[in-house]
Amino acid sequence: MLHEKILQSRHILEQVLAGHGPERTAVAWTGGKDSTVVLWLWRSLLQERGMAPCRAVNLDTGLKFPEVLALRDQVAREWDVDLHVQRPDIPLDGYPVAQDKLACCRDLKIFPLQRAVGDLGLSALLTGLRRDESASRSGRKPMELREAPDYLQVNPILDWTEMDIWACIMEQGLPYCTLYTQGYRSLGCIPCTAMPDQAAGGGERAGRDQDKERQMETLRSLGYF
Repeated sequence: MLHEKILQSRHILEQVLAGHGPERTAVAWTGGKDSTVVLWLWRSLLQERGMAPCRAVNLDTGLKFPEVLALRDQVAREWDVDLHVQRPDIPLDGYPVAQDKLACCRDLKIFPLQRAVGDLGLSALLTGLRRDESASRSGRKPMELREAPDYLQVNPILDWTEMDIWACIMEQGLPYCTLYTQGYRSLGCIPCTAMPDQAAGGGERAGRDQDKERQMETLRSLGYF
């Protein structure tokens, strides 16, 4: 089953490669487990074709877990990733972090992402979105046109499950953040990510700020993944 999903994801990526090429395509790499699998898939495809090192965009809001940043830098070096780290223009000193979730994500994530896509001349952006992470993603498509700036958002592992991700990581020996071994299942900015209460149950994103989670559709309309 996992092998079939890998083949399906590769088929999507082959279409992207044919239509956009390696220079105008980048992985939206958070340093989390899902986008790292996408980075591996894309990098493997480019290596097989003898093409240039894969490009990746990382949004460093200034509020990320240090363990995630350490993994990002280590993997970028070891995998020879053409990594562009995009930071917000707004200084965090005095900024009302996480008080207004829409404004915070807009200023620290959405606007920087849009600048990165424009500055790098990207026409395709590969994400690690999965349908089973939350109900708000159930209707997403593998390829979605985005505007302002115009680009194709590609979600190659949309039909993978959390178990598929970990099976792939273990099978391929892929790197992953040590926070997952502590009990985290989904990693975002520190103010909006908590250790989930395993006893209380809940989904994969139960440790994420639920006020923000309820506003995902609005965030997406503003340019969020």
